[in-house]
Amino acid sequence: MNIEISTKIRESCPQLVLGIITCEVENSETSTSLWSEMEAEIKHISATFTLKEINKRPEISATRKIYKALGKDPNRYRPSAEALCRRIVRGIPIYKVSMLVDIINLVSICSGFSIGGFDGDKIQGEIRLGVGTSEEEFEAIGRGLLNVEGLPIYRDEVGGIGTPTSDNERTKISEGTTRLLLIINDYSGKNGMDKAVNQMIHLHEKYARLRQKEITILE
Repeated sequence: MNIEISTKIRESCPQLVLGIITCEVENSETSTSLWSEMEAEIKHISATFTLKEINKRPEISATRKIYKALGKDPNRYRPSAEALCRRIVRGIPIYKVSMLVDIINLVSICSGFSIGGFDGDKIQGEIRLGVGTSEEEFEAIGRGLLNVEGLPIYRDEVGGIGTPTSDNERTKISEGTTRLLLIINDYSGKNGMDKAVNQMIHLHEKYARLRQKEITILE
């Protein structure tokens, strides 16, 4: 899959790299084994970072910088990877959602990358990455309308589907999702992308019966 990237995004972050994965999968409740892997990473994050250090992780810091470059306050609209890691360090539990969503959250916590996860059957037409505007309505998953003005935003032919802060209700992963689109957002350059992609593939093969995968690294 190819994603068209706007000139404004390219100018604001020339080092942007996207890891794009499309595949067929099976969703289910999160297994004990996967959650054991999540708990191990939670312990690692808790032992490695203080609350003040989370936003200094290179991958998170780079995402925050693109927010600032586009006029968005990253302290008010935190990238999802930062929000997850902050929950961990503050001792707030990470929710179990489903196998597919929890795999994405685990890779995001491990890598520091904000990751979009979408039901591929709900995507309409081509996808473009641009900058959100004040006129756009965007219903974020579990949080209602999100002010996307100044946020990097993925859009299909209908409208916004995801930002590094939250994905959209319209295209979210559900219990019946069988075609998956994953977008790993690396605003810091290619450092760590291969590792994140490999971990994502491995976990979906192990827990979600991944098949017919296609991987694109877009620089």
